[in-house]
Amino acid sequence: MTIRRGFPPLLMGLVLLVSGCTSDDAPRVQIAEVARSAVSEVVEAPATIAARATATLRSPAAGTVAKVYVRDGETVRKGQILVRISSPQARDQLKQARKAERQASKPVRFGGAVPAPRVGFAGLPGASGLDRQVARDFQKARDAARKIKDPGLRKQLVAAVDGAQARHRAQRAELNKITQGLVQSVNQVLAQVSGQIGAGLGGLASSMGSLQAASASQAKVAARVAQATVDGLVIKAPFRGVVTLGGPPGGGSAGLGSLLGSLPPEVAGQAGAAAGGSASGGSGSGGGIAAGVPVSAGDAVVTVTDVTELTLSADVDETDVLLVKRGVKAEVELDAVTGATYEAEVTGVGVTPKEGTTGGVSYPVRLTLGDGVFDDGGEAPDPKPGMSAVVRLTVRESPDAVAVPAASIVTSGRDTVVWVVRRDGTAERRVVKLGAQGDATVEVVRGLSTGERVVTRGADAVRPGQKLTG
Repeated sequence: MTIRRGFPPLLMGLVLLVSGCTSDDAPRVQIAEVARSAVSEVVEAPATIAARATATLRSPAAGTVAKVYVRDGETVRKGQILVRISSPQARDQLKQARKAERQASKPVRFGGAVPAPRVGFAGLPGASGLDRQVARDFQKARDAARKIKDPGLRKQLVAAVDGAQARHRAQRAELNKITQGLVQSVNQVLAQVSGQIGAGLGGLASSMGSLQAASASQAKVAARVAQATVDGLVIKAPFRGVVTLGGPPGGGSAGLGSLLGSLPPEVAGQAGAAAGGSASGGSGSGGGIAAGVPVSAGDAVVTVTDVTELTLSADVDETDVLLVKRGVKAEVELDAVTGATYEAEVTGVGVTPKEGTTGGVSYPVRLTLGDGVFDDGGEAPDPKPGMSAVVRLTVRESPDAVAVPAASIVTSGRDTVVWVVRRDGTAERRVVKLGAQGDATVEVVRGLSTGERVVTRGADAVRPGQKLTG
């Protein structure tokens, strides 16, 4: 439950115990005078001390802790080497990734243009040799015919040989014409086919080029991831802070490590690299980090906490959070430092609701934490992250307000009411508007003036016009 506290009034007038009329139902009431006073409305909320930043550094790959360079609680500088991990598996993956990158970068040579094939009949086996043989046979027949002594018969035979040779030449010319037409038709078909083949080969070459580019890109990314994994084996501080070996207590990073360990090596390496240098407020191994200790990908190795600036995370109830603004001042009390009060200031109000234990919701409020002092004026020690605290936020403050005791306020439906004692001693119901609401006093911004008197006790039994004084 939210508690509001206020400052006592500077001047509230004399409190009077007044007897009502002599009537039997006349109430006994307490009356106070309206006066000016400082009123502060304070919202109280539970809070937790937090560090400026916390980074849990994890092993990027399965391996063994080779060397630990720091101790628990040691303050380290940004970039300082904290732990070195030995992982032959990660280095072997880097070697394979580089080899794949080189292989993928080699250009694919896919032949040049395809020449169009041609067919020639003259190239048929034995065509020219057959012509020469036929010519020799005709010449032999002609020589034999000329040896005939009978002139008439000789002339007739030579004429027959010449006629046969002429007919052979005519047939040969016709055959050549037919063959040339056939060759021309065949070559036209072959030219069309070779064009289609060339176009297909061109598209294939383009596709192969695209595939090679994609393969080279993937190989390059894989090589970068593998290199980042190997680089992450040397764990360095991301900022100046205090070291805790392992992860934050109570985290249980073994679950993450076993999960990554069940993945394929290349996937686990990439996931480990992504988790290796990131800030995390999550799981941790809770210590146990020393040279020779085996680790899995994702296991928390070391946590660095920046305590140069402490902050507060408060849970403010939904009924009060709308009053909390950036710059609101607050006082803080720690369970661990009795009798000390610390200064704080609101730096941000969250919008994500958190379910409360009583059924309502609360909202996160961030504050910076300043110096603390004990009640005797002594300097209070610096708290540690995770300590519990109570924050008192001064959400509204009026240094010179028209104020009445909080007990005089009566809620009647949607109205806020006080009972005013008139000059003649009778009761008047007065609707008022409130401003800052402290624990003891409240500010009335409309409806009352200083010097008037109001009922502070027994108001429930008062009726309009009722006589309250002798």
